[in-house]
Amino acid sequence: MTTIRNPGMNAFDTCSDETLLRLTMAGEEEAFARLYRRLRGAVYRFARQMSGSSSVAEDVTQEVFLILLRRAELYDPQRGSLSTYLMRIARNEILRRLGRDRAYVALAAEARDDGASPDNNLDENLIVRSNPLGNLVRDEEIESVRQAVLALPLHYREVVVLCELDEMSYAEAAALLGCAVGTVRSRLHRARALLKQRLRGDGAAAADAPQINPASCPG
Repeated sequence: MTTIRNPGMNAFDTCSDETLLRLTMAGEEEAFARLYRRLRGAVYRFARQMSGSSSVAEDVTQEVFLILLRRAELYDPQRGSLSTYLMRIARNEILRRLGRDRAYVALAAEARDDGASPDNNLDENLIVRSNPLGNLVRDEEIESVRQAVLALPLHYREVVVLCELDEMSYAEAAALLGCAVGTVRSRLHRARALLKQRLRGDGAAAADAPQINPASCPG
């Protein structure tokens, strides 16, 4: 019996991320290229949502995969998926580049001052374009939410991005952040309350929130 193979697929299409990484370590360049194409989007979205800047997200994404290429042997599959490992590297890169406690909202304000268009996080395909006035209002609402997320203290913003925007489970987010599931749950609950206050116009809400060192995540 002759097996008919899909001409649009190759041997790497069915490989797991971990298998592609092992092939990369063995010198298989195409395996790394396939891994990059497969996981780049998730890393980029996380970095962009955390920083509010496309240029920072692009730089961070490139650096994450360079680090993986140089230190692939440091990945431990027992500690989580490869995608989670890469976003953990991305988180560390964002902290290193922008400063541990810096308010990232300043980046978005700077972009607007330069005349750049808002870097919306939602898929354009989800926005109906048939009603210009209604779409303008919706775009303004999306931008308000984006700015409210960026204005959150870092330890709250992380859980919103991971659990609400990237739709990670509490367990996955806890593994990435290195903290307990209960900590993720409580921070997300507080973050949602802060977002509601900000979107009602209470811009001082997060300033009154207790500051937590994002490098340490108590259990």
